[in-house]
Parts: sequence; C-alpha cells; structure tokens
Amino acid sequence: MLLPIALVLCAASVNAQVEQVEAPASPTPAAQWISYGHVEGHLALKNSSDGAFSPDSSLLAVTADEKVLVMNLRDNSVQKVIKPRIPEIQDLDIHSASFISPKDLFLLANGVFRAKGKGAMPTPLLAFKWDLQGDQLDGKADAVGGKGGYSPARYFPTIHYLALYKDSTFDLWNPVAGRGGAVVIPDLTQIPNLYEFSPDGHWLLLAQIQTTGGADPTVVELKTHKFVDQLRGHEGTVLSMAFSRDTTQVVTACEDGKLRVFSVGDWRLIRTLSGHHGPVHRAEFSPNGAWIVSAGEDQTVRVWSVQDGTLLQTLSESRQPLLDVAFSPDSRFIAASSEDQVLTWKMQ
Repeated sequence: MLLPIALVLCAASVNAQVEQVEAPASPTPAAQWISYGHVEGHLALKNSSDGAFSPDSSLLAVTADEKVLVMNLRDNSVQKVIKPRIPEIQDLDIHSASFISPKDLFLLANGVFRAKGKGAMPTPLLAFKWDLQGDQLDGKADAVGGKGGYSPARYFPTIHYLALYKDSTFDLWNPVAGRGGAVVIPDLTQIPNLYEFSPDGHWLLLAQIQTTGGADPTVVELKTHKFVDQLRGHEGTVLSMAFSRDTTQVVTACEDGKLRVFSVGDWRLIRTLSGHHGPVHRAEFSPNGAWIVSAGEDQTVRVWSVQDGTLLQTLSESRQPLLDVAFSPDSRFIAASSEDQVLTWKMQ
C-alpha cells in the first residue's frame, strides 16, 4: 500500500533563483489548426491531460469507462484498445491515462474489491503502471489516500509527480522512480481544491481554497514554504492555472470568461484575454512557448499569441461544453475534451 504517498521536490531546483524574463519578443509563428477527428471518451479532465500525449506526439490516450483507447495521430486511427485488469479488483472505472514513457501508461482508477464474507467494497483511488506492449500490469497497484480527508489527487506530467493534500502537507510520489516525500506549508490550513507546481520546482499556486472568500490564487515559494504573493484581478472562481514550460509566465482560466497572463517572480498581470462566452475551464501554454490554448463552456477552443495576446483562431467543432485542453509535446496537435468526447486538431 502506498500510504502516505510522498516525495520532495529536487532541493537544487527549489533553492535555485528564478530569472525574470518578459514575454517572448520574437514574432508568433504562423500556424493554422484543422479538425482532425473525434472519439468517444475523455481526457483526464482534472488529473493530467498533458500526459495523454506520448513523448513523441504520435499517440493520444483517451479514457472511456473501463478502457483506454490509444489513438495513432499519424493516421488518425485507434491503434490499440486496452482494458486494464488488476488481480482481485473488478469494475474498474479509469479516470486518467498518462504516458510516463513511450511504452508505459500511468493510470488512476477506482474499482470494486470483493472481500470474503463482506461482499463488494469500493476501492480507494488506485494508481498503477500499464505496459502497452505486453498489455499487462507493470508492477502493482497502489492505494492513494485510502485513509480519507485528502484533496483530489493530481498527476503533474511536467514534474512526474502524483500529489495529494491533507493537513498542511502535500504528499507526492514519483511512479517512475517509485520514491516519495512531502512538502509542508504550515500557513495553509484549508484544503485547496486547485493547485499547480511550477516545472522548475520553485513555486506552488493555490486556488479554490475552502472557506476563504477571495478569488485570487495564492503564490507559495517552495524554498521557504511561505505565502509570498497573489495573482490579482480575477472576478470569479479560477478554474485552472498553468505555467509556461520555462516557468516565466502563468495563465489562469476563470469563471468570468477571461484568461489572465502573469509574469513569474513579480506576479504582475501582463494582459487579460477576452473572447470566450461563459466560463473558461482550462488554458495552457504550448510547449514551444508561442501559443496559449483555452477551452470553455461556450463549446470552443481558442488559440492565442503569447507575444501580444492576439486571438489567432477559434475552433468550433464541439457541440458540448469543453472541460479540458492540451497541446502535444511538439505543439502540433491540440486535443480537447468534454465529459464524453475528445476532439483533435492538427497544425496545417
């Protein structure tokens, strides 16, 4: 059993200094995305949508109840359908599938355990690796947060850690290395329902903190484990936060229908992006740093220039509110998800 799950962010990374860098000055590369298809299922929604793409951007893992569809993005086909099996566990409901290597998926799921003399019992959240080539469990399934009282588990592909929060402590675990540790924030006494670690391990953003009235996310410096600032200016609940891959900027998606871009370190509001009609559920930077993509209640995906905030393209193929969106590692593909459908677009 994996309790508590934990891992300490790299000390060298946490203690390094953050270099202040303004938004890129080079022109935004010209690009146009075209609809590439759709499939029944969903991305991770609140767990790990970035990890749904394989490291080489050739595959996309789509979760569909008890199955994972592995889409081949080179020819837009279903390359493989896997139905994970865990000894003594039945009725698996898979929440997310993330690539942790070209041939391994990291899955989060719940199931049913039938104990002798006790009947069917729901499992806690299960975390396990699945070997795609052998179509088999790689190692064992670990129970996550089985004692209760934890915030929802989140997997962060950019730092390779699974995280949970309870009692001022973030327990983290690296499923590849198999080791863990903990990050304690003494001044954090309420559960944050939304949080985001920076790729370089310097910063932690907290939002949707229970019993607090403010909408603005709080910034924690991981070197000192102290609150140091806020991301100010939100006029509604923040629904997602994402760092750029170089940890120089942050984009937030808000219930008020706007995206806001902040500089890291001084936490200054650089610009506000308006265009969605209704709440924006998710926004993130492209890995190449040129674009921001957002998905909203208005059933659209929008692509923006990081350089100047220009709306470059609106993708309107969805007929349902979109809850999640992600760029592929090579920035060529966009995948967006409603509750039961995943749509893809390819750069032309």
